Amino acid sequence: MASLQTDFLGIRSPNPFWLASAPPTDKQFNVLRAFEAGWGGVVWKTLGSQIKNVSSRYSAVDYHGSRVMGLNNIELISDRPLDLNLSEIKECVRLFPDRAMIVSLMADNDRQSWHELIKKVEDTGAHGLELNFGCPHGMTERGMGAAVGQDPEIARLVVEWVMEVATIPVITKLTPNVHSVVPTGRASVEAGSQALSLINTIQSVTGVDLDTFIPNPNVGGKSTFGGYCGPAVKPIALKMLTTIAQDPVTSRVPVSGIGGISTWKDAAEFMLLGSTTVQVCTAVMKHGFRIIDDLCDGLSNWMDEKGFTKTTDFIGRSVQTLTSWEDLDLNYHIVARINPDKCIHCGLCYIACEDASHQSISLTPGHPYNEYTIKEEECVGCNLCKLVCPVDSCITMVEKRVGPDYLNWKEFQRRGLPLNDH
Repeated sequence: MASLQTDFLGIRSPNPFWLASAPPTDKQFNVLRAFEAGWGGVVWKTLGSQIKNVSSRYSAVDYHGSRVMGLNNIELISDRPLDLNLSEIKECVRLFPDRAMIVSLMADNDRQSWHELIKKVEDTGAHGLELNFGCPHGMTERGMGAAVGQDPEIARLVVEWVMEVATIPVITKLTPNVHSVVPTGRASVEAGSQALSLINTIQSVTGVDLDTFIPNPNVGGKSTFGGYCGPAVKPIALKMLTTIAQDPVTSRVPVSGIGGISTWKDAAEFMLLGSTTVQVCTAVMKHGFRIIDDLCDGLSNWMDEKGFTKTTDFIGRSVQTLTSWEDLDLNYHIVARINPDKCIHCGLCYIACEDASHQSISLTPGHPYNEYTIKEEECVGCNLCKLVCPVDSCITMVEKRVGPDYLNWKEFQRRGLPLNDH
């Protein structure tokens, strides 16, 4: 059976699944229950100057009956006393020494504050520090959170302050609220950060109440930009993760991936694109700690199926397959195929192709059902029909062999050359 044992900067955990810095890691009660359930590690909710949080705090985007496709929050860092957090961290480490205990930090923007906070956290026995350079709301006005992560030189300076006193591994958490995460990632690594984590939440407004006219969440008749997370942000997280994995500077350090991880498949995708560990939040807020069973079982079974004995066998394996558009093979062509035995005659593929693509599907009226077939000479292999089809494997994409000087399907047909199956 495949091993999920993970080593991240010498921090060992029984599996790569960590809870991200968020409400589920806000106190000892939650963290101990998570460890008892089987989570490999936690990133304790961000510590810093004590603040007061607002009510309400969350809003969400639902989609086609699925609740919480994306979660928006305007909650700040921990609002509990620092000494209480520190004592609870120490107790969790004592009770579960085999689990990764990372503590998220956001000190005031001066060297002394960072030094003092780091020393207090290290006294708890925590295994690592995560520098929160990504909080997208509230702390920005104080020159903290995203205000640090959006300026590579400020990030570099803060990491340098941290490295002056830190004796345990340092992870820098990057904000996605930038054009590219690479400049801040580079600055952090060059300043001494031993690892990176990404992404933090994305600034957002999830919607407006059409009765009150107030955006959600409503705090006494007002709202503010929040941090967006959950399944909706996963594609953005994967893109930013890959840019870090492909950069010659940032690729030198391990990465803890964050952003919409809800299933073992999500975790495998993050790891294939360079993550050593993965951090989960929204899925736990929706389904609870017990999802760890499915995460571990699913990833382990997939590894067995693929012949991987340990996670390092596949971490980063897909990074090299992402390239610039100019490097893609223009002579590679696929066309759609409809399996008539699986077709339910709903017509969704025809509508999508006819109205929004390349008019490559023929409709033949019939009784009791219409029939749909692909016009291969028109098909450009865009995948749209396959994506909208509600029946798994009813529509497949098949490679077509063509000559090296091929320009497009219509030109190929114009030349009178045959279309041969792969």
